[in-house]
Amino acid sequence: VSTLNDALVRQVLETQASRFNLDGIRWNWLAFGSEGRYEQTISTDQDNGLIFEGGADGEEATRARLLPFAQAVNRALDECGFPLCKGNIMAGNPDWCLSAEEWRGRFDQWIANTDSQALLSAVIFFDFRSLYGDDSLANDLREHLVESARGNRRFQRQLAQYALESKPPLGLISDFVTEDEGEDRGTIDLKKSGARLFTDAARVLALAAGVMHTNTVQRLRQAASALQMPAGEFASIVEGFYFIQTLRLRGQLSTEPGQHNPNRLNPATLNEVDRRILKESLRQLRKLQSRLT
Repeated sequence: VSTLNDALVRQVLETQASRFNLDGIRWNWLAFGSEGRYEQTISTDQDNGLIFEGGADGEEATRARLLPFAQAVNRALDECGFPLCKGNIMAGNPDWCLSAEEWRGRFDQWIANTDSQALLSAVIFFDFRSLYGDDSLANDLREHLVESARGNRRFQRQLAQYALESKPPLGLISDFVTEDEGEDRGTIDLKKSGARLFTDAARVLALAAGVMHTNTVQRLRQAASALQMPAGEFASIVEGFYFIQTLRLRGQLSTEPGQHNPNRLNPATLNEVDRRILKESLRQLRKLQSRLT
């Protein structure tokens, strides 16, 4: 899904870039969130930004040239079925159309000031990757981020605590802990209580181990040797993550746009085999969080 979306976004970028005078500007379109991790599913919105080199005209003048282009791309992607981000995390927002120096400053600030907002920003923006344009701008920013985060143990600890705030929805009496009231009664959120907890843990371990990749499984794979994680344990954790992603995709494929949250699942609707695999997948998540602890 991410590969298909990458191709579509690049085509939109090429089409829109031809309509604006961007000559002489070094710029790169960044993907954040699930797209940045190569984990985009069918139900998604936009999470993107721009990084550029200030050049002879300076940062503000360069930004003023890029913003109309970025906003046109955001509108075009919306027309193609990628809804505008409700949190306005898009390249057409001046807050996320920044020079390389400004992006480094933002990252340094979030790493140094580990309050709740800084940690939330880290979770959103640290999964960036280059999608189109001058790759060296994004690559240099990634190297700066990894070096800064790896050298700050206090930040790693705070980010780990953030990643451990939510626990897998496993029950002591029943198999699963589900919502007990409202329209979501009897369900669990496979994104917030499942997949996201895998990605949060993998992000911390990757930053601590100096891993450059943004994909959850690649992060775990490359950090496993540093963590001295047995191959069998790593493989089981990965299979658990993939199974939860599979259930999310099933739900999204069977839900009409605009209907109820497609990431929600009632475990009682699963057959016995899938229910047992889901329970074991959440156990593997609990084991990964124990590693993080």
